[in-house]
Amino acid sequence: MGLMGMMARTAVVAGTATAVSGRVARRQQNKYQQQADAQAYQEQQQAPPQQYQEAPPQQYQEAPPQYQQAPPQYQAAAAPAPAAAPNLVDEIQRLATLKDQGILSDDEFTAAKNKLLGI
Repeated sequence: MGLMGMMARTAVVAGTATAVSGRVARRQQNKYQQQADAQAYQEQQQAPPQQYQEAPPQQYQEAPPQYQQAPPQYQAAAAPAPAAAPNLVDEIQRLATLKDQGILSDDEFTAAKNKLLGI
């Protein structure tokens, strides 16, 4: 075996050793991280729930008077009136149409109708 063959074999062995040691290091790191996570989780479960003992200072509970109402140009327009509630009869007819088209089964139709009727 010549010098080139020996160099090639040494390179392969060195590369394999590097890959194996890197994999071992990653496995150990993952193992230690899992143990640390498990311990932190157990400590969190054992700790009593945190509750606020007192109310925040008065200065943070309410905005100063000059900021309580926005200037007129920034006030939101009145909210639109909510849409009228759908007619119960129209909704049941719509469900019946879906049932006739085969979109709803008998059980689904009955369940939806009962929900509309509050049964």
